[in-house]
Amino acid sequence: MGLYGAEAFLVEVECDIGRSLPAFDLVGLPDAAVKESRERVRAALKNCGFDYPTGRITVNLAPADIRKEGPLYDLPVLMSVLISSGQLGAGLGDSAFLGELSLFGELRPVNGVLPMCLKAKQAGLQKIYVPAQNAEEGALVQGLTVYPVPNLTALIEHLSGRIPLAPASPPSPQDDPFPLPDFSQVKGQPQAKRALEVAAAGGHNILLIGPPGSGKSMLAKRLPSILPGMTFEEMIETTKIYSIAGALPQGASLIRRRPCRSPHHTISAVGLSGGGLVPKPGELSLAHNGILFLDELPEFSRAAMEVLRQPIENETVTLSRAGVTLTYPCSVMLVAAMNPCPCGFYPDMNRCRCTSGEITHYLGKISQPLLERIDICTEVPAVSFSKMKKKIAGESSAQIRKRVEAVQEIQRERYKKEKFCFNGELDGRKLEKYCVMTGGADKLLEQAYEQFQFSTRAYHKILKTARTIADMESSEKIKEEHICEALTYRAYDKKYWS
Repeated sequence: MGLYGAEAFLVEVECDIGRSLPAFDLVGLPDAAVKESRERVRAALKNCGFDYPTGRITVNLAPADIRKEGPLYDLPVLMSVLISSGQLGAGLGDSAFLGELSLFGELRPVNGVLPMCLKAKQAGLQKIYVPAQNAEEGALVQGLTVYPVPNLTALIEHLSGRIPLAPASPPSPQDDPFPLPDFSQVKGQPQAKRALEVAAAGGHNILLIGPPGSGKSMLAKRLPSILPGMTFEEMIETTKIYSIAGALPQGASLIRRRPCRSPHHTISAVGLSGGGLVPKPGELSLAHNGILFLDELPEFSRAAMEVLRQPIENETVTLSRAGVTLTYPCSVMLVAAMNPCPCGFYPDMNRCRCTSGEITHYLGKISQPLLERIDICTEVPAVSFSKMKKKIAGESSAQIRKRVEAVQEIQRERYKKEKFCFNGELDGRKLEKYCVMTGGADKLLEQAYEQFQFSTRAYHKILKTARTIADMESSEKIKEEHICEALTYRAYDKKYWS
């Protein structure tokens, strides 16, 4: 098995042992890590009591036109040598093997086991042998028998029928020992909470603007607690990406909670989108089916911010390198937070120490095209002393999540014949069909469009947000009050960037 982006492909390992001077050749576009398997295989065979064939060993990894990378080919190469030298019987046509070998025959874990197991099942294979640490991950695939292999000796004992290995079982459901932060802990900020609920309900991107210490990061970190849980299909999709990237948490075989990635502002454009000689997933893809939180947005490099523009609309990121073009999914909810100026207190001129030029330069770091891809922009003002000292707890995340789930169910029912599920995914062709307004709402939006000189993209964002607000009130049509609230979420970017 091999990996090509987010998908796997079958690799047939062939071995020929000829009468010649001793040599060991690996062909089929192997990278350096694959070529080094020759030494690991040689040592593992000798240390486990097998005969190392004398003569010229040629191992071919087919198809030969796709580059093979990583140490996961150690085990299949060794198995092909054993079969070709007559030390192991054939008849393994319905099986696949993968794993890295130690010099003493122990199997070490490898990346990408889940997508490779999915491909094995799709190809009609019945069994797959993987390192013991990867077995639970592979067992997520139903209809495929996954055998955990601790070492080479145990594998040969199993194949010879002497001591069979027990197939791996899927991981059992378990409660998360680390509960998410709750919205009830947030004092005040009703407007920001409302904006985050709208964003969560419709899958909208959101930008929080406010002075230092007003609670922007605190609010953003609590957003995952009001998002509905992932379906099993979403868990598998997300786990595939983490498996390919080698980012699965220690001891975890399935990502059960929506990811919330929060990269530091020093991250590069490649770190966000993904990259490498054979491109690996970046933060955008690791946040698939979850949240990408960018704190202190203007501090990110211009290149890093601009790389977000196409992926957050297309929900995929395509990476091209010499000889390879890969596409990874990145259906993310973008959440960003920022100060309105370098010192953070603009437009409070009693506290703001920045010049107009400094403010303009600071805000200018964020381009208008990127701003227009953010549906909701809301202020997070400083919390007053009286609100901060209130002992009455706010609304809990569980209560908000129930409303969000109800609104998302309305959207799933509406879009059941479409390829998308949420209002935030509506495009221009579907807006007219699903965003039906009353006469008053249509006139109000027309006036705002002319007065504020909105772009077409901004107009679409307002409509999508208004559609979500209407759904939150179980309204079939978008009314004037829904348009009014949606416009307030576009007013702040006009306030700061106009």
